[in-house]
Amino acid sequence: MTIRTSILTGSASLAILAVSAFAQTSAPRYVSPIAQRQPAYSPAPKAITPDAEVVEDMVVRVNDQVITRSDYERAQAQLEGEIGQNKLSPEDAEKRRKDLLRDLIDQQLLISKGKELGINADAEVVRRLDEIRKQNHFDSMEALEKAAREQGVSFEDFKASIRNNIITGEVVRNEVSRKLQMTHADEVRYYNAHKDQFQQPEQIHLAEILIPTPATPSEVELAASQKRADEVAAQLAAGAKFDELAKTVSGGPTAQQGGELGMFKRGALAQVLEDKTFVLKAGENTAPIRTRQGFVILKVLEHIPAGVPPLEQVEGQVQEAMYSEQMNPALRAYLTKAREDAYVDLKPGYVDSGASPRQTSFVMTAYTPPAPKKKVEKSRFDTTKTGRLAQAPNAQPATLQLDKNGKPKKIKREKVRYGQAPRNALPAAPEDQVASGTQEAAPGAAIAPADANPLAAADAAAANNADPLAPKAPVVDHKTRYSSKQQEFQKAKTDRKVAFAREKAAALPDAPAEEEVKTQQVQSSALGLKGDTLKKKKVKRKKGEEKKRIQQTVQAPSETQKEVESQRNGDGTYKSPVPPGTGDTSNK
Repeated sequence: MTIRTSILTGSASLAILAVSAFAQTSAPRYVSPIAQRQPAYSPAPKAITPDAEVVEDMVVRVNDQVITRSDYERAQAQLEGEIGQNKLSPEDAEKRRKDLLRDLIDQQLLISKGKELGINADAEVVRRLDEIRKQNHFDSMEALEKAAREQGVSFEDFKASIRNNIITGEVVRNEVSRKLQMTHADEVRYYNAHKDQFQQPEQIHLAEILIPTPATPSEVELAASQKRADEVAAQLAAGAKFDELAKTVSGGPTAQQGGELGMFKRGALAQVLEDKTFVLKAGENTAPIRTRQGFVILKVLEHIPAGVPPLEQVEGQVQEAMYSEQMNPALRAYLTKAREDAYVDLKPGYVDSGASPRQTSFVMTAYTPPAPKKKVEKSRFDTTKTGRLAQAPNAQPATLQLDKNGKPKKIKREKVRYGQAPRNALPAAPEDQVASGTQEAAPGAAIAPADANPLAAADAAAANNADPLAPKAPVVDHKTRYSSKQQEFQKAKTDRKVAFAREKAAALPDAPAEEEVKTQQVQSSALGLKGDTLKKKKVKRKKGEEKKRIQQTVQAPSETQKEVESQRNGDGTYKSPVPPGTGDTSNK
């Protein structure tokens, strides 16, 4: 028995694995004495020689999944079976073979995306297996598994293929299909542009009521069947329902379905039946017709004329065609993007027809040690290897004082004031750079050029001093201390505060007038409701008056206290019991 499902197909390698597995599980437990003398360990494998053949190898690695050579060969065998079964053209067959590895990589990418989305297909796998079991009329799942093994297909591989199909279908539905948009205007536009694709011949939808007869009927049996068929035709003419009579009277295989046979085109029926049915309209039925099986009454449920049907009748076909036209490029673009985001390592010699030029690939390189670093001799910025100062090329180098080790002595750090040049840290200027006959400039002072204009200097001196012949006052250079700077800082801070206060006072509004103040007091005063809304005035204590507390205030005794005090003796005891409710009764 062949299991009726398009998914359950296998190859010769799977058949061998299934047979060997079945043989191992069904082997008897008895072991002969000869076999007992054999060593319990398995023999060592043969050594690999240069002429050895590789049995298993990795063809492509997709993220964390691997497609082996066995998987590829199994897919090739399955594809060849489909090509022979569907009788594909040589061009289509060659294209399917070329895209085989691409389809395997696409499946792994979709399965990886399904794991990322958290899709669980276990319940759907069980439901589909149960449907396959019911279609093939098996009593249990074990019977279905046994039938699969008999056909040479591993049941685990069969379930894995169903699970992969469910996961990939769910990913395509969520990631691609739901993003496609089709409007009614698009359907009308597609229908008008592809009317020739929806051209259909004349068809009729038939149902039957069969009154069977024996293979070699006698005259009496034939007459009885004829009479029974005429009675059924009379009932139909009287208004009986065709499908109800078919369920109770018909002897055909479609009696439980109300006698429905399906759609038939011209040329699909016998000439006698075609001539009598294609002339009828929808809802009409024929008279009893003699056939080899018996007398049959046919009813036309639907009569579709030849030509292009209206859009309402083929709207489902139009939507399916539009979906296929938009789905293929959208799915290919999605899988190309998935390749670019994934890691696909393809073995040399295999070609992926869906590869993207921007996808990531593994590059195997050998280790290259880094280049050795060059040793650079460190030196001070003011010295050279010979221990001399780095001066101008034309300058005469001045020798440095060396220590006992032959190294230049360290120059003591000099305190350099602002606006002055160092005196000891730098060498003196060369003699050839000082103009002859010029006076030595003070440290830190600018040296005037030798060709300076004397008239310009005289004019500048006349502008600075009215009497150029008068003696000039000596310039006293006072040292700037931190205390003077702090005073200047405080003065500047005070000036800023005063300026800010003036700006703030200028921005303030004018003081309210006397009338505005009185109006505001009247509006904020109480409404005068018997004086209960007024605040009680606080009684001020007079000047010099002693401040008294509540505890110090002497209150007049009440009548009860006077009566209690009258019963007290001189020693502190009471003459008689104190009346109840008057206070403490203890002796004081």
